[in-house]
Amino acid sequence: MRLSATDIYAFQALGFLGTQPPGRWVGSDEISEATGVVRPYLMRVLAQLSSKNIVTSKKGTGGGYALAREAGLINLRDVVRAIDGPVAPLSCVSLNWHVDCPEEARCHARGAVWERVRDAMLAALSEVSVADLATDFEQGVNYGLCLSHLLRPNL
Repeated sequence: MRLSATDIYAFQALGFLGTQPPGRWVGSDEISEATGVVRPYLMRVLAQLSSKNIVTSKKGTGGGYALAREAGLINLRDVVRAIDGPVAPLSCVSLNWHVDCPEEARCHARGAVWERVRDAMLAALSEVSVADLATDFEQGVNYGLCLSHLLRPNL
């Protein structure tokens, strides 16, 4: 698994939404201004999060976006899955998007490496919630700096 720019933008938006009082709807312009995520890209991120019930949206006057659940009940495993899909390194070890492999029963690397990598990633992502992102946001942590540290394919 590799984090993407979209993941980072989602973390920033969710961190900001996590600081909002329950029942407050926040417009995309305000989220964009608070996080530095350009509005067109932010709209795509929020649509993905909304489609997976991470955030809810309300149209019209007084509308906007809000977390679908309490910030402490939304973990990064669910966020990353909403943005990127499977967390597993290979489809043969994916819990939700499993694709059979004729070598599964005899493959040593499957159990020795790939399942362990999947489980470690899921465990780590499950331990961090949007409430943690909100704490970072309140302390002025800028995930935008992470964008310069993303690993690029073929490096």
